[in-house]
Amino acid sequence: MRKQLRLSGSGGQGVITAAIILAEAAVAEGKQAVQSQSYGPEARGGASKSEVIIDDKQIFHPHVKNPDFVLAMTQKAADKYFSDLNPEGILILDDDLVPNSPDFKNIIRVPITKLAVEKVGKTLFANIVALGVLAKITKLVDFETIKKSVANRVPPATVEQNMLALQIGFDSVE
Repeated sequence: MRKQLRLSGSGGQGVITAAIILAEAAVAEGKQAVQSQSYGPEARGGASKSEVIIDDKQIFHPHVKNPDFVLAMTQKAADKYFSDLNPEGILILDDDLVPNSPDFKNIIRVPITKLAVEKVGKTLFANIVALGVLAKITKLVDFETIKKSVANRVPPATVEQNMLALQIGFDSVE
């Protein structure tokens, strides 16, 4: 059941936090999970990615080789991080921030950042909207489990807004 995911964007968009929450949710369900991250030297504004492997068996090699799912929150991230995506995998793009789709057959476009701004009030919640999108598309963790993981990870004063962001992302995908 091993699934490999790569969440990518620019530093400051929260893709690393989203990946950590996803990995924590998988572990809470008794699955094995590893999470890694990398970002450019400029940190905020530079390219960043975070990878998660989820499996029902022990993970001996925690390196994503051919992700099954790639989330790209910027054009630069889409161009840089989709190339080794499993040919049967799914590329998830932020509709407004990735105007030019890479040449790939399985693409899902969702206006992630736009939804965060219009429905939750701030771009700050785009990563949690994206997490809701990922939860719906990947079906790797139960939605109730991911809600608990979000609530445990975000500042207490923002739990309600994050729950809204998560639900909006989940509901945005058919």
